Amino acid sequence: MAEDHHIIPVWFFVGVILFLYGLLILGSGIYQVSHPPATVLAHLRPALWWGGLLAIIGVIYIYLFRPRKS
Repeated sequence: MAEDHHIIPVWFFVGVILFLYGLLILGSGIYQVSHPPATVLAHLRPALWWGGLLAIIGVIYIYLFRPRKS
């Protein structure tokens, strides 16, 4: 009766959360391209940069820490 328990690393879930947050922020950044906010540095488009960066980091974490069959 030996059961194989596979532990999913917490970093996999961190990657999923980073990816989802990145997509949400990236989506708001895409929306802000056509509807720019009334802020001083809006022309730098920080939501596009940070959303893309979070999504890329999330994909890296998901790839590195994905559950594997031993």
